[in-house]
Amino acid sequence: MNFRLLYYTTIFNETQPDAYNKATKSAVILGSNPDNLHPMNAGAIRQLLFALNATLMSWACFGITPLQAQSSHKSAQAVFLSLESSFPKPNPSVFAKAYTGYQTLKAQGKLGDKERLTVIDFSLSSTKRRLWIIDLDSNTVIEHALVAHGKNTGAEYAQNFSNDPESYQSSLGFYVTGKTYYGKHGLSLYLHGVEEGINDNALDRSIVMHGAKYVSFDFIKKHGRLGRSFGCPALPLAKHKKIIGLIANKTCLFIYYPKEKYLQQSQLLH
Repeated sequence: MNFRLLYYTTIFNETQPDAYNKATKSAVILGSNPDNLHPMNAGAIRQLLFALNATLMSWACFGITPLQAQSSHKSAQAVFLSLESSFPKPNPSVFAKAYTGYQTLKAQGKLGDKERLTVIDFSLSSTKRRLWIIDLDSNTVIEHALVAHGKNTGAEYAQNFSNDPESYQSSLGFYVTGKTYYGKHGLSLYLHGVEEGINDNALDRSIVMHGAKYVSFDFIKKHGRLGRSFGCPALPLAKHKKIIGLIANKTCLFIYYPKEKYLQQSQLLH
């Protein structure tokens, strides 16, 4: 295989991994060094060349060079490793899931101009800061804060999740943030659940972001855990205005918990 074909094939692998794996089956190219090339049978090579040709033609139709395709399909791992942060970073596996859904929502035109991704990791204790806001334009973690789960989701740890009205439980999955408004909790933020059967009742359930006095380290010291909401991802009063301002108006929010049913059901994770 010559260097130009190897170059195109490596980019094809990076930008279209599912198509690449289907084309080559068990034959895998490990990198751009030809010494790392595993033997491939004739059938696998034909399938690879056919799929690669189709991909190159599609790039050409849109005026995209292989280098542009490579740079526009940054892997979650590459983005995570390049993140600058004065805070501890989120779990890399959780970030990868959040970034996958973010890319899909962006491709679907559901997100606005702000390159912001908010990650909430409900696998962590409520005594820990488990909300991250990531500016993907500057590759920087710009906020890290406490966040509450629903009262029927669990005590210190989140365990139970629901999309049902009056369940007082948190809902997992991807949301697109909406407009701000002033309600009984002061400045608040509408959340639009975009996963059918998982969180699409968020608006009807009045699941919003707002500040709450029970989201504080003082409350944790007194009760051994964070306070709980009626299902909203409630924020510290000292930070809620800043956080809402950072992520309002069509940015991506991902609420994670390692619930197998959700991980298999979500269309935005695959």
